[in-house]
Amino acid sequence: MTEFWEEVFKKKQEMWGFETAKSTVLACDFFIQQKVKNVLIPGIGYGRNAQIFMDNGMTVTGIEISKTAIDLAHKHFGNDLHIHHGSVTEMPFDDMQYDGIYCYALIHLLNKKDREKLIRDCFNQLTENGFMIFTTVTKQAQIYGHGTCIDKDRFELFGGVKMFFYDRESIQEEFGKAGLFEIKDVMDIYPFYFIKCKK
Repeated sequence: MTEFWEEVFKKKQEMWGFETAKSTVLACDFFIQQKVKNVLIPGIGYGRNAQIFMDNGMTVTGIEISKTAIDLAHKHFGNDLHIHHGSVTEMPFDDMQYDGIYCYALIHLLNKKDREKLIRDCFNQLTENGFMIFTTVTKQAQIYGHGTCIDKDRFELFGGVKMFFYDRESIQEEFGKAGLFEIKDVMDIYPFYFIKCKK
């Protein structure tokens, strides 16, 4: 996984540009309403979804598997952005508690065991009454069912990316014990679920 993302960021650099993802705008609006002050972003990449939180007075900490992506983030954001280098499967990286955790388009790249660990680890790093938001690809995405099926609703697609496609039932199953209280449909790069949990 590390080699894969290292290669991707080396070749494609800031491949998604710097426009904030639609889901991130929704997450930031929600965090502002809830007076969230510090945010953890697992899988922060080069930081394009961090800016909006920082612009609204939140402190952001990231986790990123690719050293190249971290270097790009520091080039653009300086040292305002603290990023732990490593895989989200190795959480926790600190003993901080966060008011908000935002995980964009990442969880569907993990296998079942790692998805469950990520949800648990994030939930454990929330403050009491803290919120976590996950966005993930749905079965409505045109790429669902493409590539090689490697498990139920999990496929190996273009360039070796392995993706799990959620439906409401699998969200309930995996997030049900982690304070799940809302699932919304959002059109982002693909049809996404916008999943909200509260501790």
